[in-house]
Order: sequence, then C-alpha cells, then structure tokens
Amino acid sequence: MGDVTTTDGTRIFYKDWGAGQPVVFSHGWPLNSDAWDAQLLAMAANGFRAIAHDRRGHGRSDQPSDGNDMDTYADDLASVIEQLDLRDVILVGHSTGGGEVTRYMGRHGTERVARAVLLGAIPPIMLRTEANPEGLPIEAFDQIRAGVLGGASEFYRQLAETFYGANRAGSEVTQGQKDDFWRMGMMAGLKGAYECIAQFSETDFTADLERIDVPVLVAHGDDDQIVPFHDSAPKSVALLKHGELKVYPGAPHGLTGAHSAEFTADLLAFARG
Repeated sequence: MGDVTTTDGTRIFYKDWGAGQPVVFSHGWPLNSDAWDAQLLAMAANGFRAIAHDRRGHGRSDQPSDGNDMDTYADDLASVIEQLDLRDVILVGHSTGGGEVTRYMGRHGTERVARAVLLGAIPPIMLRTEANPEGLPIEAFDQIRAGVLGGASEFYRQLAETFYGANRAGSEVTQGQKDDFWRMGMMAGLKGAYECIAQFSETDFTADLERIDVPVLVAHGDDDQIVPFHDSAPKSVALLKHGELKVYPGAPHGLTGAHSAEFTADLLAFARG
C-alpha cells in the first residue's frame, strides 16, 4: 500500500500486490479499491502485479473540493501509472471506473496500455439525449442526488439491493456483502460522491472509445439494474476498434458469488492473451 500525489497536490491511495505484468483496477461509485480485493488476490497469485487505487473523494484518498470530474479522474489514474512507471498495463474498470479507464486512454493514449477490460461500464453515455434516446432520463440521476443528500447512509443501504441483484428471486447475496457495500460508500466524502453523479451519468465517452487501439474486453450482466446492458456494452463494442463482448446471463451490476468467480476466470484468461 502507498500513495501518489497528483499535480494539484491530491494524495491518491493505492494497493500494490504481487509482481509481473501490471493490472490496474478502477472501481465503481461510491466504492473504493476494496471492491476489487478478490480479483487483486487472484491476479497476484497468478503472476501479475495487481494495483488498485481509491478515486479522489472516495475511500482513503484525499477529499479535495476541486477536481471531481472525469478528466481529473483520468489524470489521477495517469499519475498512478506514471509515478509507478508502469508499462504494458492491463486496465480494468467497473462501472464509473470503466469510464475512468476509457477517458484515460482517450486523453492520455495507449502507449503504456496492452489491453483493457470494461465491466458493467458506463460508456458510451448513460443519460438520455437526442443522440442517445435509449438512455436513462435525467430524473433518474436527480433521484440519486436527492438520495445522497437526503441521507447517504440509508441510500447506500438500499442501493446495495439493486447493485447486487439482491432484490431478484433466488438471489444468494449475503448480508455481509451488502454491509460491505454500505461500509465502502460511507468512506466516500459527500461532496466528491455527489459531484461524481453528474460525471458518471452525463459524460459522453464516444470519442474516447473510438480512439482506443488496443484489445478491449467489454463484459456486462444482462440483468444489470444500475447500468442497463442494452444502452452500454453493445454500443461500446461497436465503437471500439478491437472490442470483444462477453455477456453474463442474469448477472447483476456488482460482482457477487458465481458471477464474481466467472469474471475473475475470464479476466485471467484475457490478461494471459
């Protein structure tokens, strides 16, 4: 574990396990790098160097007033990669983290990147617009904002249900996993978490996706209640030069149980090339 300091003086916490080709993970909202522990452990045990950071405003990183925007998130990821002098990197991003790694490659290029994985990721754009009529209405995100401001603790407790599909018949999601989601959410600063909502909902990653010239695995559960499958993964693959789509039938947004194990196996196979 350690930290890097970005150009605006923000301290970014990261975990660094194992040795070998680096695999760098970016987490979803409102979580932190702990959400990747199972994958970090698996990659480190199989000859990779597994690294995951806490986004600014989240987890153990600083909570600055400024910089809670997608460009800065991507620049913070660049700070981690450059200060650790990582090359031939495999980038892995879940949900908002998928947007972060997509913007990183669109903004900073792929010179240091070997390949990437987007899991349940927000690109190309979540918001309903004239160009994206299948997106979610702004009211859906206004409700998230109201929930966070109205009482983040209870909001995160309820959000864990749909995040992991615990509201579906036959769900085997444990109370412990839902409690852990709440724990990570409560580690996020209110300002950073609130301002991140606009970033994950309104950012258009179309141009970023079109610039990416490395292989990208786009993996998504088709019962995702947070980032709807039909408006994300297939559209991202269509924009990528070297995109591969993996659909998990019946899987939710968050990694849990058999879905987590299946994704970890797919990630390891993709990383090995």
